Amino acid sequence: MQIVMVILPALLAFVSAWLITRSLCSPTSFLSIFAHPNDRTLHATPTPQTGGLAVIVSVVIALLAAASVLALVQPSQPLLPKGVASGSLWIVVSMLLVFIVSFIDDCIGLPASLRLGVQAAAAFIIIGGIGLTLSSIQIPGGLTIELGLAAIPVSALLLIWMANLYNFMDGMDGFAGGMTFWGFGFLAYFGWQTHFPVMLIISTFVAMGALGFLMHNFPPARIFMGDAGSITLGFLAGTFMILGVRDGIFDLWVPIMIFSPFIADATVTLLRRALRRKRIWEAHREHYYQRVVLSGWSHRRTVLAEYGIMILCGGLAVAYHHSTDKGRLIILGAWAGIFALFAILVHALERKKALACSVPDSKVAGSRKTVQAMPAEDSSRVTVNT
Repeated sequence: MQIVMVILPALLAFVSAWLITRSLCSPTSFLSIFAHPNDRTLHATPTPQTGGLAVIVSVVIALLAAASVLALVQPSQPLLPKGVASGSLWIVVSMLLVFIVSFIDDCIGLPASLRLGVQAAAAFIIIGGIGLTLSSIQIPGGLTIELGLAAIPVSALLLIWMANLYNFMDGMDGFAGGMTFWGFGFLAYFGWQTHFPVMLIISTFVAMGALGFLMHNFPPARIFMGDAGSITLGFLAGTFMILGVRDGIFDLWVPIMIFSPFIADATVTLLRRALRRKRIWEAHREHYYQRVVLSGWSHRRTVLAEYGIMILCGGLAVAYHHSTDKGRLIILGAWAGIFALFAILVHALERKKALACSVPDSKVAGSRKTVQAMPAEDSSRVTVNT
């Protein structure tokens, strides 16, 4: 495949996403569906939440452009091999099914049971359509865990969990857009490095579409991704995780590390709430990234720090893929250490804020020092319930 067949449509994806997102930012847009502040979000004013539409539409435009250009330049050569093309069709159909239902949910609201049912149906569509299952899990050192009959339900649960954790983590300006750009960018690298056109093409287009959206979503955000964007992209990330493992592109630890800034935060937060016997399905602001913002960091400072973690985790994933078994164990240890240090930082920030709030102000009898939840640049964007 000529690289120009990827680069030019990728640029089209970026431009399309940028233009569509800019249009959706306008209050006069007929698709101006607003996200209102609630107990889970960090914004204080209603903000359009249809940015995911721009990302998905830009990917579809880029795919059609790539196929059209190739049909004109080399009419006898298909964009993808026959078997790969049919598999890609199943993936796209499942992704669009999840997107449509999630978009309707953004517009009018749908019961959680219906949303989960559609996500499960989409998962089983690609599991049955292309045999997309996680049959085994490799542990560095030579150990392999065979899933056997559990492969299908485990694969379906992984897809559903990735879709929903992506949605859980879409609660800060520039966060989900950045994870999409960096995460799918690293997946595109593995698609290129292993000559796997499906992952290279789709991941590249998704990353560039996310970058176009991010131009309007970076703090202070003018628009959000919405469920239609976050759930669909999380579902697609889960699909590529399993697809890459099944086809021998990488083992499971590679995509886990790539998307670990989302996976680790969402999973650990869920487990903490479950252990404290809290209702895990209720809205909250206990994710680590939310706690950093509520401790006083601005959206911009927090998201830039998260970008650094994303790049570092992606780099470790690449190093892990090219390393020996002994080296992989060291890399996994370093990777776990990153999140341990991050957790320590969050706890330290929270303690610092608590101590600052408890120190009496010597100038005003009986009063206490007040600490802004956010620096002045972002104070209008945050509601803090303490």
